[in-house]
Amino acid sequence: MVAWLPLAVAFTGLTGLVYLVAQQNLRLGANEPQIQLAEDAATRLAAGVDPADVVAKGNVNVASSLSPFITVYDAARKIAASNARLDGQTPDLPAGVLDYTLAHGRDRVTWQPRTGVRQAIVAVYFHGRKTGFVVAGRSLREVEKRVDTLGAIVGAAWLVILLASLAAAIVVQWFAARLAPRRS
Repeated sequence: MVAWLPLAVAFTGLTGLVYLVAQQNLRLGANEPQIQLAEDAATRLAAGVDPADVVAKGNVNVASSLSPFITVYDAARKIAASNARLDGQTPDLPAGVLDYTLAHGRDRVTWQPRTGVRQAIVAVYFHGRKTGFVVAGRSLREVEKRVDTLGAIVGAAWLVILLASLAAAIVVQWFAARLAPRRS
């Protein structure tokens, strides 16, 4: 049994690492459509295109829709155009996101405008003929379902590996005791 404990610790650590890498891959991949939307919109806006022309027509209810949305802020951080709606209005973005974006050119965050509504958002600062910010986002609902499924699969695999390795350790110990020379 003593020999099995370090193996159990190693299996636990490796299982945790597998989960962490896969979870981060899913979560970071959730930003990819928004990166393209925000960067493309920022390029067009910097060239002087009207904010309403980079925002898709119609509204995206961020509480229930999986569709991506875009919100354009002017240089004074006022909403210039948006198709994002929550309870009938454009949801307020935390001011710190635009502060960070201004300082670093872009930001990628998980945003929860209210309980149960989680969005992966990408903010990009643009300047040229016009100056401001583009925020593109979409729901994390499906990604979070995948992460939950991943957790269940990895957890079950971890348990099976621990039990199988424990059983193997017991069997090896039993055979070792049987095969050991007996002292008279």
